[in-house]
Amino acid sequence: MAIAIRYFSKFGHSAQMANIVAQVTGGVPETVAVPLSEPVDTLYLGSGVMLGKISGDMVKFIKTLSPDMVRRVVCFGSCAIIKSPVPQMCQLLEAQGISVDERSFTCRGSMGPLHAGHPNEQDFENLRQFIMNVK
Repeated sequence: MAIAIRYFSKFGHSAQMANIVAQVTGGVPETVAVPLSEPVDTLYLGSGVMLGKISGDMVKFIKTLSPDMVRRVVCFGSCAIIKSPVPQMCQLLEAQGISVDERSFTCRGSMGPLHAGHPNEQDFENLRQFIMNVK
């Protein structure tokens, strides 16, 4: 089964999370600046939220995807204020005709003193368990 891991990380949280996904799946985490070069069965896609929105780079990456290249997407992310970046990613992915796994993972991300220290080791362990159950 071919997999890919892509993420956008302004403050490093999504990069840390993508590395956890890689540990579990054996995939190679890359930023959304790296396009998919071949079809994948599962794309693990991670993002944070800045000012209530996922980044423009993530939006651009999602708009390059097609059902011919991606069979299924599993979303993950972190955020400090809104509940999750996943609904924004799902809306864009579904508009591209891409199947999104109904299961997703979101944890707190720190923003200054708000949720300081997150994601933390417990968040990473929860992510490991989540990926083991969806892979």
